[in-house]
Amino acid sequence: MKLKIPFYYHIILFLGLFLTYFLWDYGINSRIAIVQQTQLYLWVTSTFMLSIFVVYILNFYTVCDWFLNKKKILFYFLSIPVSLLIFAAVRYLFQEVIMFQITGQHNYFDEAREITYYIKDNFFFGLPAVILSALSYLFWQSQYSQKQNQELLLENKKAEFQMLKAQISPHFLFNTLNSFYSQLVLKEDEMADDILVLSDLLRYVITETDKDEAILSKEIQFIQNYIHLQKKRFEDQLFLDFTIEGNYSNEKLISSALVHFVENVFKHGKFNNEEEKAVISIRIKDNFLEISTFNYFIEGENYSSTGIGFDNLTKRLEYMYKDQFVLGKTEENNTFKTYLKIPLKK
Repeated sequence: MKLKIPFYYHIILFLGLFLTYFLWDYGINSRIAIVQQTQLYLWVTSTFMLSIFVVYILNFYTVCDWFLNKKKILFYFLSIPVSLLIFAAVRYLFQEVIMFQITGQHNYFDEAREITYYIKDNFFFGLPAVILSALSYLFWQSQYSQKQNQELLLENKKAEFQMLKAQISPHFLFNTLNSFYSQLVLKEDEMADDILVLSDLLRYVITETDKDEAILSKEIQFIQNYIHLQKKRFEDQLFLDFTIEGNYSNEKLISSALVHFVENVFKHGKFNNEEEKAVISIRIKDNFLEISTFNYFIEGENYSSTGIGFDNLTKRLEYMYKDQFVLGKTEENNTFKTYLKIPLKK
């Protein structure tokens, strides 16, 4: 889960810290000395704060993201000495090289610039950068997770509302379809089978799609039923390659994810040209599922209208799988491709 924090938040934080540090230092140290050496004081203070800021940013966007985000606390603590070494190197560059070239003065005297002493001394001064970046990252991670949970709850409420609207006397609907099936099974076998498929499809929509997770075998059965009925709709004008590779049974995955891709193919794709076949491919291997789709669409159609559903799916995937999924879509030359790879749960 990548944190999307505006960079100016970090700048505002450090401007506030710089001002606080300056006022605190001015209050407890010799004000006369500070006033007399204002230029040097500002150089030393600003380069010191800039060194902390560089290591803070580096730690926030790399080390924290590698370890704290994945709950690898031990690895994070092991990385702290490396961050402190980087702080010592950055501070040396800013104060003992750049500042010296401009002002002609060092911050550390000659003996203190000896490498062993300098690194040991800056292990203490670099700690605020490491601690602050970790606390800041954990704070923003908490805020981001809370926001994500609220958005997911809102989406679930919307989905529940839509589901309630769709559940008008579902038992009456199923009983009626079963009645039709009973009447037709001895007369029109094919039509009776189609009604049974429709009944299974509707039952799945009403009873299963409101859950967070779905059984893979049921999800694929739903897709097969869905495609079966679409073939009836298009008659002999449905040019689609639908394939499933791999073994599956009771593995679990996020509900309705596969349906989203299949439904969009039928909603926006062209099927009446054998030279422009649509493709839906599902592959199960090594406890991962991959689904990819490809289809042509009508020139001039605003395919970006599918963006809302895609964004909602992305949020659900982030909530369910964190950074363990791959999701992508490509639109070019009146063709649209999608791809999803997710881990399966036993």
